[in-house]
Amino acid sequence: MNGRLGKRLRAVAAAVTTGVVLVAAPVLAQTPDQEAEQIKARQRISTMEGVLERAVSNGAENLLRQVRSVMPDAPMLSGAPKVRGFRLDGYGVFFDVEVPALRLPITWPLRYVIQDDTAAVNAALNELRQIVAQQLPRERDRFELLARRLELRASIPQATPRTGDPMVVAPDEAYTKAVREALIDAMIENSGPIPLGPDEWLTLAARDNVPRDPLIPGDVAGLNTLTFKVKGSDLADFRAGRLSLEAVRARVEVRQD
Repeated sequence: MNGRLGKRLRAVAAAVTTGVVLVAAPVLAQTPDQEAEQIKARQRISTMEGVLERAVSNGAENLLRQVRSVMPDAPMLSGAPKVRGFRLDGYGVFFDVEVPALRLPITWPLRYVIQDDTAAVNAALNELRQIVAQQLPRERDRFELLARRLELRASIPQATPRTGDPMVVAPDEAYTKAVREALIDAMIENSGPIPLGPDEWLTLAARDNVPRDPLIPGDVAGLNTLTFKVKGSDLADFRAGRLSLEAVRARVEVRQD
């Protein structure tokens, strides 16, 4: 009986060993050159991830710099951009871009001062008074001071009205535009090291990294995604000088979901 059991165990061991060899064979069959090429491909994508992260940061900083030039208390970002890329066989290369949300300061009602709109200033004063009532005692003095400054500003005639400033009237739209333009230029100008076939696509999906909070009034962060696609043949024509940067920009497909 022990002999028969030993034979069965040896048979099972042989089968398991064979299975391991069969599963491992494709990995062992990979040549050093193939392995090195895979590593290089991953490094190229990693480099592009960093490029796109910097593009988002630069686009946001350009906008915030302009806002700070007209308002002392500028919006802030909810964090840092994050990008993850990978290759899809038969399609091309895809990058998932997490864009930090734009957070407006609690003193944003002061934006109406920039617009020199007396009616809007009065509405902002009421809004600010309501905010004051909700603050802790140690914060009330600061907001009362802001309200008094706003009242004083509203009482002074303005010689050069500035209305319709998109950075002040619609900061979220201006922010989206700045990030969109920065990402499109980055994917065109810096994607050269990433190999793409003529019929393959370089795709970016950009989305806010903070979901909408229903408990925060005026929170406009959402789950909308902007998708950018450009064909490998168009990128090749740009690098060869057959297409201008402006022409390739026009060929980038943009979709909002």
